[in-house]
Amino acid sequence: MKEEQNHKTAFGSQNSRDTHRHEISFPSQNWSLEMLLRRLKAIDARRDDKFASVMGAIGEFGTFQWRLVVLTFIPSMLSTFFMFSHHFLLTAQRPYCNTSWILEVGPNLTEDEQLNLTLPRASNGSFLTCLMYIPVPWDLDSIIHFGLNYTETCKFGWIYPFANTRSLINEFDLVCGNEPNKENGQTVFLSGILTGSLLFGFLSDKLGRYPIILLSLLGFLIFGFGTAFVSSFYQYLFFRFFVAQASVGYAICSVSLVMEWLVGEHRAQAVILQHCFLTIGFIFLTGLAYKVVHWRLLCLLGGMPMFPLICNIWVLRESPRWLMVRGKVEEAKKVLCYAAEVNKKTIPLSLLNELQIPGKKVAKASILDFCTNQHLFKVVLAIGCVWFTVSYISFTLNFKMNDFGLDVYFVQMVRSIVAVPARLCCIILLEYFGRKWALNLTLFLVTSTCLFLLFLPQEPKSPIILTLMLAEFSMAGTVSIFFIYTAELLPTVLRSTGLGMVSLAWVAGAISSVTIFKQTKTQLPIFFCCLCCVLALCFSSLVPETGSQSLRDSVEYNIRDSTEPKDRNKDVPTVIAEESMSDVVADSEVTKNATLNAVTFKPEENSLLNMTLEVPKMDLPVQPLKDQPP
Repeated sequence: MKEEQNHKTAFGSQNSRDTHRHEISFPSQNWSLEMLLRRLKAIDARRDDKFASVMGAIGEFGTFQWRLVVLTFIPSMLSTFFMFSHHFLLTAQRPYCNTSWILEVGPNLTEDEQLNLTLPRASNGSFLTCLMYIPVPWDLDSIIHFGLNYTETCKFGWIYPFANTRSLINEFDLVCGNEPNKENGQTVFLSGILTGSLLFGFLSDKLGRYPIILLSLLGFLIFGFGTAFVSSFYQYLFFRFFVAQASVGYAICSVSLVMEWLVGEHRAQAVILQHCFLTIGFIFLTGLAYKVVHWRLLCLLGGMPMFPLICNIWVLRESPRWLMVRGKVEEAKKVLCYAAEVNKKTIPLSLLNELQIPGKKVAKASILDFCTNQHLFKVVLAIGCVWFTVSYISFTLNFKMNDFGLDVYFVQMVRSIVAVPARLCCIILLEYFGRKWALNLTLFLVTSTCLFLLFLPQEPKSPIILTLMLAEFSMAGTVSIFFIYTAELLPTVLRSTGLGMVSLAWVAGAISSVTIFKQTKTQLPIFFCCLCCVLALCFSSLVPETGSQSLRDSVEYNIRDSTEPKDRNKDVPTVIAEESMSDVVADSEVTKNATLNAVTFKPEENSLLNMTLEVPKMDLPVQPLKDQPP
C-alpha cells in the first residue's frame, strides 16, 4: 500500500512538471485565444489532408522548396523590366525642326545661331517646336541681313538638342501631331493582360503549371528581349501586347505552383516575398532607367538574364496537387519522392500509398463550373467585385500622384520603397488576424486615407502627397493579401482559370479608372475610391476564411466545409473557457491527467495546441481522481 502511494506521488510529480511546462505557453489575451483556435483548426485540417501529411514527411520548407521559391522569384523581378519600362521610355522631349539646310551656306554656324536664323519665336521669346522658316536660295549674309518671314511645318524631321537620353520619343519622332496616345498604349497593355489571363489560366489547368511557366519565360525572351530590335512604334506596341500576356501568364502559373507545393503559412509568406521581389525589381528598373541613356540598352539588360534562367528551369517540378486531380497519381508520387530526395528525407511507403484519387474517379471540371456550381459562383462573383474596386483605387491613386508633375523617377522610386515594408507587414497581419480580418484592416486604412484626400485643400501639395503615399502603403498590402486570399479560395482543378477570370474584373477596374480620371479634374474620382472601399469591405465579408483550411482540390463543395468550422468553434472555446488559466492552476488533478493522456497518445507533439486537440477524443478518468484522498 505504501509503495502504491509512493508510486502515485512520483506519478503526480511527473505530471506536475509536464503541466507546468504547458501552462507557460497558454494564451491569456483574447487575440491570443483567437490565434490558438486558428492554429487548432489548421492542425486538424492538416491531419485530414493526406497531401499535407506527405509534405510534412518531405519537409514543409526544405531545400527543394527554397529552390522552387527562388527560381520563381527571379523571373518575377525581371518581369518588371518588360511590364513597367513603358513609364521611362516615353519621357517628354523638346523637339525642334531639322534646319540643317542652312549649313550648306553657313557651315561654321553654331547650333544656337542655326536655330536663331531658321526657327520662329513664340510671344515669350522661346523657339516654336513644330514650325520652321521656309528655306530660301540666299547666301548667309542676305539671310542675316533681311531675315526669313514665311513659316511652314517641319519637312526634314526633328532634332533634340537638349535631350540627355534616347527614348521612343526621339527615336521614332513621336512629336508635333505624332505624339503617342498614352491611353492607347495602356489599352494595348491591358488587352494583353485580359487575353493572356484567360488563355494562360485555361492552359495551366489543362496542361500543367510547369509547361506554361516555360512558355511564359519564352515569351519574355522573344518579345521582351526582342523589343530592343523593333523598327517602329507600332512594332513596339505589338511586342508589348505579347509581353503583357507572358507577364500575367507567369504571375498566375508561378503563384499556383508555389502555393500547391507549400503548406500552412509558408504559402502566404512565399507569395508576399514574391511580391516584394517584384517591387525590388521595379526599384532596380528605376535606377537603371535613370542611368542608362538608351532605351534599347535598357531592354537588353532586362532580357539577357532570361537565357540562364531558361537553361536552369529543369530544376522545377510539376505541382503534385495538380497531378493528383488530373489522375496522374504515379507522376505525383515521383515528383514527391524527388522532393524528398533533395530534402534528404524519406516518405513512409504506407503514407505514400494513401495518395489515391478520391472515389477512384478523376475530378472533372470546366470553366462552366463557375456558373453552374452555386458556391463557386458566389465566391468568384464576390472576389471579382473586390478586384474591380482594388484595381480602380490603385490606378486612380497612381494617376493622382502623376498629376502633380513630379519627376517620374522620384515618384516610381518612392512608391516602390513604400511598398516593400507594407508587404512585409502583411506576414504579421496574416499570422495573427487571418486572411479576412487582415484584408479588412488594410481596406479600412485605404478608406480612411481616401476620405482624408477628399477633404484636403489643393494647396499646399505636401500634405496631399504624404496622404497619397500612405494610401499607396495600404494598397500594396491589400493587393498582396487579397491575391493570397483569392488563390486559396479557388480549387486546384480550376485555380489558374479562376485567377484568370478575376483578372477580367481587374482590367475592368483599370479601364474605369482611366476613363473617369481623364474625363474630370474634380474630386469625383477620389469620391469613387471611397465608395469602392466600402463596397470592397462588404463583398470581402461574403467569402469564408481560408487561413486555417487546407487547399481545396475539386469543385465539389461539401456542406461539412462550411459547417464544421462553426461547430468546432463552438466546441473548442467551451473546452478552453471551462479550463481557463485560473482553473488549470486550481484544478490540478484534472490538468495532470489531461496532460498525461495527451502526451501519451502522441509523444512527439508536446505543445498545448495538439494537447487540446487530443483531450476531447479520450475518455479520461477525471471524476474518480477527485474522490480519492490526497
